Order: sequence, then C-alpha cells, then structure tokens
Amino acid sequence: MTSWLAGLEERARAVLPAPVHEYVAQGARESVSTGEARPAWAAHRFSPHVLRDVTDVDLGVELLGRRSELPWGVAPTTLQRAVHPDGELAMARATAAAGGLMVVSSNAGTPFADIGATGVRWWVQAYLPADRTLAEPMLARAVEAGAEAVVLTVDTPVVGTKHAVGESIWATVDPALVRVNFGPGHEERPGADKATDLGPHDLDWLRESTGLPVVVKGVLRPDDARRCVDAGASAVWVSNHGGRQLDRVLPTAVALPPVVAAVGDDAEVYVDGGLRSGLDVLAALAAGADAVFLGRPPVWALAEGEEGVARLHAELVEETVEALRLAGCRRVADTRDLLAAPALPAP
Repeated sequence: MTSWLAGLEERARAVLPAPVHEYVAQGARESVSTGEARPAWAAHRFSPHVLRDVTDVDLGVELLGRRSELPWGVAPTTLQRAVHPDGELAMARATAAAGGLMVVSSNAGTPFADIGATGVRWWVQAYLPADRTLAEPMLARAVEAGAEAVVLTVDTPVVGTKHAVGESIWATVDPALVRVNFGPGHEERPGADKATDLGPHDLDWLRESTGLPVVVKGVLRPDDARRCVDAGASAVWVSNHGGRQLDRVLPTAVALPPVVAAVGDDAEVYVDGGLRSGLDVLAALAAGADAVFLGRPPVWALAEGEEGVARLHAELVEETVEALRLAGCRRVADTRDLLAAPALPAP
C-alpha cells in the first residue's frame, strides 16, 4: 500500500487535461535529470541517534530572519490556474494555514495583491529580461503586495527543449492564466526576452530596485555559489529546475553538500528537486540545507484544490516528525550529523 503522498501524481493525472499533466511532469529532452532526482535522495542512508528525548519535535526554521513553521516551502511554478481554477490563491491559503512559505512565479496567473491578501508569507521569483527596466513594474507590484524577497532564477538564459508527446500546453492554455502581473503587451516589447547576460551586478540591481534580499536559484556548483554570496546574495538555492533546463545535469542531492561547504557559513542554502517524502526532507536537512522547496508535489496536490495542498502539508509534517523522532532529533539543527557516507549508488 502506497502513502497518500506517493499517489499524488497518479490522482492528478486522472483529473487533469493531458497537456497540463504533461507540462508539469515533463523534463528537458530525454528527461535524464528528471528521472535521477528521486533515486538520488533515496540513496542516502542515516546513522540515527538513540537515548534522546524526542517527545516534542520542532520543525520550525528561520528563513531570511523570520521563522517558518515548516522546513519546506512551495517552489515557484507556472500555470497553477490551469491545474485548478483557484490556482495560486488555493496554494497560498493552504500554505498560510500550515505556517509555511510560498514562492510565487513571476508568470503567475493571479495578481500579487490577491496572493498577498491571503496572509501567506511569500517571495517573488523573477526572470530578468534583456532590458532590465521591463521587470521594474512587475517587481514594484510584488513589493507593494508584501513580497519579502526576490528569487532570481539564473539557469534559464533560454528555455530548455522539451519534447511534447501530445498537444502542447501553449496551444491550449488561456493566455489569461499566465503573466497577469506584467503590463499589457509586455512580451512584444524590445528586450523582453530572457537575459543571456546575467552577472553578479544584477544582484545589486535587484536589491537596490526592490529593497529586498535576493535569493539566487539554479546553482549547482560551489564556485558559482561563492560568486553569488560574494555578490551579496542572502541565500543560494541548489536547483536544476526539476530537470527542465540542461538535461544530464547532476542531481541536487549530489550538488547540495559541496555548495553547503562553500557558502553555508555565510548564507542560507536551500534545495529542491525530487523531494517527495519526510525521509527525503530529513536527508536534505541532514546534508546541510536550511530549507527544502517542493515543485511538482504541491502542483499535483493542487489538482485536489486547497484541501489537497493542505493535506500535502499535513502528511509531510506527519512523515517528517516521525523521521526526526526515529533519528533521535528534536529540531532541524540536530540532523546535521545523520548521514552515513558514502551514499549508495543511484539505481
């Protein structure tokens, strides 16, 4: 018998239009990296503590100076309103009720002001255009609506090729379901294409233009992580974009420890990619992540509406608390010495 969490994708597949399911599930090209993500976390083995009081377990973590009740957040994803009519609002309400953090895509189909009005703690994700000034109105709307940080995605100078099996999502999706926080005609303006010349100076520009801390998402190398922190990043987010950009990149489970070693004393480090259970969360925390982010699972849960996202958080709390107790840990800080080395080879 599989857990409720393990059955999320199949239940979503049963109710979502085929192009929507494929859009969420697909990876770049042959989906090598997408397929390797989960086994890489499962390869970790724990060396648990015993004779420790685990009566009261605290999952809370401090992220950019503010406590979150959960050591995971919702990663930014597009087309949430194609998955469920309530889209980002359902995601936000359920995440707020759980005491968690949500990162909102700049391509969101819901106005930032409406998301902020739910009371959720949220950060805004951004792709910078070739003409940086074209991002200013969107960023200003996010700041006004209460975004607490800017998450700059840096692994997408171009969109990685994906091979659609059936009809492409972009041939069927209502344009009103995306990019509502940009002005009309934004995509037709000169310089609206994604920037191919991102550099450390862009972190300064984002901080100065928004007044918010900057998180850099899409880092896999320790030397790149160091450059980000030296340029003023408050946090580095280890991510391979769910295997949706350059295929055959290393799993985030493998990339995380060297990044933590390089910058973990100077900045927060987050990770996403293939995390599906409380045991996966424990593995990531034990490997040094300050928090993990979930991409596809909340979207699959959103197919069941706000109640589905609420249950996702509740089930993951139950699994993670159990994992911490069985590992002899009362809080996230207790997990750092749990991993047995080396990890097993991925199957």
